[in-house]
Amino acid sequence: MMFARLGPQGAEIPVIQHDGVSYDLRGLTADLDGDFLAAGGLARSRSALAAGELPVLEGAETMRVGAPVSRPSKVVCIGLNYRDHAAETGATIPAEPVVFMKDPWTVIGPNDEVLVPRRSVKTDWEVELAVIIGSTARYLDSDEEALACIAGYAISNDVSEREFQLERSGQWDKGKSCETFNPLGPVLVPADLVPDPQNLALRLSVNGVSRQNGTTADMVFSVLHVIRYLSQFMVLRPGDIVNTGTPAGVALGMKEPVYLVAGDVMELEIEGLGMSRQQVGQA
Repeated sequence: MMFARLGPQGAEIPVIQHDGVSYDLRGLTADLDGDFLAAGGLARSRSALAAGELPVLEGAETMRVGAPVSRPSKVVCIGLNYRDHAAETGATIPAEPVVFMKDPWTVIGPNDEVLVPRRSVKTDWEVELAVIIGSTARYLDSDEEALACIAGYAISNDVSEREFQLERSGQWDKGKSCETFNPLGPVLVPADLVPDPQNLALRLSVNGVSRQNGTTADMVFSVLHVIRYLSQFMVLRPGDIVNTGTPAGVALGMKEPVYLVAGDVMELEIEGLGMSRQQVGQA
């Protein structure tokens, strides 16, 4: 039982998917956003589905897939959060989570086009487990409190421009916030349907060549630790997205890096969360 948004950009229809069928949620909500999550929308939708109250969305299989949550107020990211990724980039494993932000407008659909920025020569890929916040997280004291604030999980591609990020001084945000740099989805899987977020396989290929093949078990800081940690420094609000880091296999870690160019195709998969595919274009 998963949640998605289907249709043209800016006019997506909220749906709940079960056994390969998409059910229209417009009788319950205009969109899958922070207000919907904060009001217990996931539980209400599941109850309505069980009661047979939701109509089937005809033609859903041919519709564009949007990001599974609309208009997040922020996208928070954790850097160097996989031991093998830190090793491949020559970085020391951090003593505390490395935190940076992405422009929320970078969030696009899971199969939308990713644009290489103008003057970019080092655009890179990063498959990540995204956490979607379901209720306000503020000064959390325990993992149990952190779990209660999570609505669900999705696939994220934390696309990065390494020259902008690492060679142009200042914050990482410059290399992380270019347009289209955060494909998300295809679905939001409710947290209670992911028994152990620290035991998920993550994979990414470029042009059919396997580049990343990791597991969330290799995280330095667990999902619950990250949410609890972030809540000490900022308020996480319903609909916010937290990207939890990437395993080894990024272009930056290669002896002879091969970065993304127009025409390339990225394919991502996280166990139980579906698959996404992005073709690369030029800004």
